[in-house]
Amino acid sequence: MSTKRQFMRRALDLARLAESCTAPNPMVGAVVVDERDGRILGEGYHHRAGEPHAEVLAIRAASGKDLTHSTLYVTLEPCSHYGKTPPCADLIIEQGIPRVIIAMQDPFPKVSGRGIEKLRRAGIEVEIGLMQKEAESLNRAFLTAVCKQRPYITLKWAETADGYIDRLRYQPDEPALQISSPWRQRMVHKLRSQHDAILVGGNTLRMDNPKLNNRLWWGPSPQAIVLSRSARIPIDCFLREQSRLATSSHKPLIAICSAQADQQDLLSLEKDRVDLILYGDSNLPLADILRQLCERGIHSLLVEGGRQVLDLFIKERLFDRIEREKGREYLGQEGIKAPNLP
Repeated sequence: MSTKRQFMRRALDLARLAESCTAPNPMVGAVVVDERDGRILGEGYHHRAGEPHAEVLAIRAASGKDLTHSTLYVTLEPCSHYGKTPPCADLIIEQGIPRVIIAMQDPFPKVSGRGIEKLRRAGIEVEIGLMQKEAESLNRAFLTAVCKQRPYITLKWAETADGYIDRLRYQPDEPALQISSPWRQRMVHKLRSQHDAILVGGNTLRMDNPKLNNRLWWGPSPQAIVLSRSARIPIDCFLREQSRLATSSHKPLIAICSAQADQQDLLSLEKDRVDLILYGDSNLPLADILRQLCERGIHSLLVEGGRQVLDLFIKERLFDRIEREKGREYLGQEGIKAPNLP
């Protein structure tokens, strides 16, 4: 690996430290290097939205050091506009850093190309595209949100060796079929920690009373979303009870329901602080719903089922990734078939 790639790899590794914490902002890492001897003078990464950007923290860490022979490695184009923080491009110019190496250009319209142009106009040497694929992979959720105006969508399910995701069940007290191993269950919770939100259908909510949180892995829990045309969400289910207790750190349940649902049910959900997204069409306008979720800052969405919900996303080809676990055991009886892969 070349020296330049080593420093950009370090910047990417720093950016990844804030995984699941920066939305709706991208993950960004930065490293300031003295080109005379290859020493790292300062480094930093963006921790969360509204806090200093990676370039600012890296330059602060290099405070008091000679930057006239330095190179700034950064995983995303420095911003050039005033948002919640001042423009990073201005700070780079003020500090007299002569060279900037950028992994990828920012697709966000307020930034795209403008930061690079400002740096070059100031006489700074700018190189773009070092480890671009790695940088794009790191921020695939951010890129999907900006370019497609919807979240990055992962479909997830586990199925038996003979292709079933569950046995036939008729009552909520009937236990669901257990397919995943304890280790795999931990990996599912890791996956949850990597997404802004998690979505299930109304039938899954009523039958399983799921928590949809992250209990087995380090990191945050995703925002819970239920897709329920009828708005029939049991008053004593876990997610509704949590919604009543919602705080700044524990967001209320989002329920996507038909505007034609029973008005008493809708009013009851509102009373319990459930955040309602209503649609008026007889057919669910999934693409429009996803756009609304994206506008709320949800840039990555994990869809865990059930079968009808998974089929809906697959039919409309609204997904970016599929996490499919194939178990070793056979159901050996009639059950709910796994979705058909496209």
